[in-house]
Amino acid sequence: MAVPIAIDHLTDGYSLERAYWLAQAADLAYKDDAAIDRQAGEWGFGEVRHHKTSFTPPFPLEDTQAYTMAGDDMIVTAFRGTEPAQIKDWLSDVDTLPSPGPGGTGFVHYGFARALESIFPAVKDALAELRTNGQSVWFTGHSLGGALAMLAGARMYLEDPRLAADGVYTYGQPRTCDRLLAAAYNKGFKDRMYRFVNNNDIVPQLPPEPVYTHVEALRYLDSQGRVREAMPLVSGLTDRARGLTADAFAPASDGIRDHFMRNYLAALEKNLS
Repeated sequence: MAVPIAIDHLTDGYSLERAYWLAQAADLAYKDDAAIDRQAGEWGFGEVRHHKTSFTPPFPLEDTQAYTMAGDDMIVTAFRGTEPAQIKDWLSDVDTLPSPGPGGTGFVHYGFARALESIFPAVKDALAELRTNGQSVWFTGHSLGGALAMLAGARMYLEDPRLAADGVYTYGQPRTCDRLLAAAYNKGFKDRMYRFVNNNDIVPQLPPEPVYTHVEALRYLDSQGRVREAMPLVSGLTDRARGLTADAFAPASDGIRDHFMRNYLAALEKNLS
C-alpha cells in the first residue's frame, strides 16, 4: 500500500501511521524555519510558532530548538535533536549530574532540564495561545529532541495539567530521568507514551544506569526493521548481534548508523508498506 504523507488530525491512540507521521514531524525539526512553515501548511496546520535559544560555551547544548504547529483539531510540538558528531560531547559532559524533576518528582538529567527550560516558557505560551478548540496535543522528537519531548510532557502533566499532552512519541531518546519520575510518568502517560529504539542505536543506552532510566512503552525496531512491542532478553541480544553484521566492514558504526533519523523513517515506512 502507499505510505501516507499527510497527518490525520482526528485519530487518537497508538498506530504505526501516527508513529510515522510524528517521526516526520520530528525530522522536520532539523529543517530551517521556511521549510517548517511550508511543510506545516501542506500538512494542514495554519499556525506555526518557532522556539529557539542559544547558550554560550562551554555548555555543550549550544542551542535548543523546537516548533509548534496548530490546526483546528491537532497541535504538534516537535523538538530538534542533535547532530551525531555532537552526541559524545553532550552525553559525557558534567551536566549529566541529576537535577530535581518536574513538580519536585524524582530527578532528571541536568543538561536536558536546562535545555528544555530555555524554551519551555515559549512552548507553554504557544500551547495556551493556540489550543482554542480543545485540539489534541502531541509532543515528538529524535535523540536529544526525544528527551526534551519526554520532559516537556512530564512538566505539563505534573505542573500544568490543563495543557497535558495527549501523546508523546520519541525516536532514539537517551535515558532522561530516575526511576521515581519514570514511575510517575508511566502512570500518567499509560498508553500515551511510545519510545522507539532502532536495533543497536547507541543513544538510548546512554547515559548509563543506574542513575538514569527509561520510561516504558518501548517499540523496538529489529534488525529487519520490524516493529516489536516486546523483545525477550535472549532474542534481543541475538537480534542486536545480527544488526552488527549488517556492515561487515564497519560493525562498530552500527550504533551511530541506527541512530540516524532517516533510518527510523525508513523502518517505519517499511512497516506501513
